[in-house]
Amino acid sequence: MIVLIIILILVCIGELYYILHTRKQLSECLYFLKSVHETPERNFFVKGNDILADINFELNAILEERREQFVKLQKAEKANQQLLTDLSHDVRTPLASLVGYLESLDSRTAKEKEEYISVAYRKALDLQELIDMLFQWFKLTSHEQLYQMNVYDINELTREIIIEHIPALEKKQVSLSVNIPDDEWFIKIDKMAYARIINNLLSNAVKHGKCSLIEIDISKNNDSVLISISNNGIAIPDKDLPFIFERLYKCDSSRTENGNGLGLAIVSELTHAMSGEITVQSIQGGMTTFYLTLPLIVRKK
Repeated sequence: MIVLIIILILVCIGELYYILHTRKQLSECLYFLKSVHETPERNFFVKGNDILADINFELNAILEERREQFVKLQKAEKANQQLLTDLSHDVRTPLASLVGYLESLDSRTAKEKEEYISVAYRKALDLQELIDMLFQWFKLTSHEQLYQMNVYDINELTREIIIEHIPALEKKQVSLSVNIPDDEWFIKIDKMAYARIINNLLSNAVKHGKCSLIEIDISKNNDSVLISISNNGIAIPDKDLPFIFERLYKCDSSRTENGNGLGLAIVSELTHAMSGEITVQSIQGGMTTFYLTLPLIVRKK
């Protein structure tokens, strides 16, 4: 009987100790949660391997995830502020020129008027391109971009896109070399997104690379197709290559006349949205090549 009483007393003491210990841990946990607002980088640690330790582990994981999200939001906010600053300058410059040319029309001769109207038209096109690119970028970053994924013959679709560029390339005296197989290679993509990628890469080569030759090649590699777009324009400096697809990143001033750092960022976003990859290689004194890889659909015969 005495032994049983002693055992019960020891059990009660043990339970009391456990309750007091748990209460202390809960108090520390509550104190930690209240202090998170002041020191968000701090983690909470509980000794032992009981349920409170599991709660501690999950709590720290949640806090770490929130910290990462907060850092991303800070970076995004900073980037968007920089974007608006840069674009406000990019918009004001052609807009001021456009207004200036239009205001001067009344005091010009017929020949000068024709020239001024031509310049004003080009400025208006620059504004249209900038605004279109801006809306495209915000749709992508806000995840409002809707994709219509369908199966296309990549060779035929690329030919259709390239044909639309031939008049503009001829006008700028840019030679075009195309090597696209006659075979049908099918991929599942958004037609408009793919066209935007090709358009941006060609525009980048002419506008910023200032090239005189563009080469387009399509090849197949196991379960993917590789679209290569090369130009002989101004090479991209080695120091810029790792960052070329980052938003707002601008290369050497010789390549970035009228650039806003969005074109290649949009290319990268659209490519990854279609499960593809985009890389670039630039050789000083040689060719700059963008490699676009997209998954191939193997059709059973």
